Amino acid sequence: MISVAPSGLDYLGGLTQGSQWPRLGLNSDRRFAAYCLALGLTLIAATQFDKGSRNGDTIANPAPLLFRATMANKILLIEDDPGITMALMDLLNAENYRVETAADGLTGLARACEGNFNAIILDVMLPGKNGFDVCRDLRQRSITTPILMLTARGQVIDKVLGLKLGADDYLCKPFEPLELLARLEALLRRSRTTASEAEPLDTFSFGSVTISFRSTEVFRNGKPVELSAREFQLLRYFIAQRGATLSREELLREVWGYETGMLTRTVDVHVGLLRQKLEDDAKEPQHFLTMRGHGYKFVG
Repeated sequence: MISVAPSGLDYLGGLTQGSQWPRLGLNSDRRFAAYCLALGLTLIAATQFDKGSRNGDTIANPAPLLFRATMANKILLIEDDPGITMALMDLLNAENYRVETAADGLTGLARACEGNFNAIILDVMLPGKNGFDVCRDLRQRSITTPILMLTARGQVIDKVLGLKLGADDYLCKPFEPLELLARLEALLRRSRTTASEAEPLDTFSFGSVTISFRSTEVFRNGKPVELSAREFQLLRYFIAQRGATLSREELLREVWGYETGMLTRTVDVHVGLLRQKLEDDAKEPQHFLTMRGHGYKFVG
């Protein structure tokens, strides 16, 4: 691994003259370096590369950065500064994260409630609704997505307040990009461990419906409801992901095992069947909700 921490002038020289950064093969980091310079951050450009991939002094096939995500985790970035947003998107995309953004607290809260994110990076000083309030509202709505808070306010009381409101970690600006990546990976790792250790549900109830997962039985108002195997699988997945907006593509992939890109009405048909069998009024569903332009959400 090679670590380089040049000064701001070195950044500009490498970017404009193509001298230092091209020799290290840090294509994405060259773009990020320009943003970091404007933000007053210090970039540690760390690169791993395969042995035997050298060509003189040039690294031919670098594998960018040591915290590359093994899966495309979905991150929500709630930040109102366009420069920081662009910088972090560049950094996270280079690490194989899928990033969605929001520029104010109200939009960020709505996106966090609708989307199925693996983690949220949340700035404190936001227009519309500050990060503390967004964090509190998410936890009050039983949304347990890991939250990493960013702030220029380094007072201990601010950190304590954020953590007490439900944040999982706290990072003060300016920060090292690699520290953000390390903290984000730690949050995701703890989240995966917690999910794997969680006790599977034996029963679940919503409205007048009770489901026994062990016996694969469903009752409504105390009377048994006949569900097909696929309907039961879809119901189980909705309950496991309750509160999250699920796209048709995700449902096809996770419940049916179909590859993405298929055009089919299968999901709509099966959701309609669940509404007919389990909702009090299938035309005005209260639990299996349509999120127009996005997919479906189960609320129970």
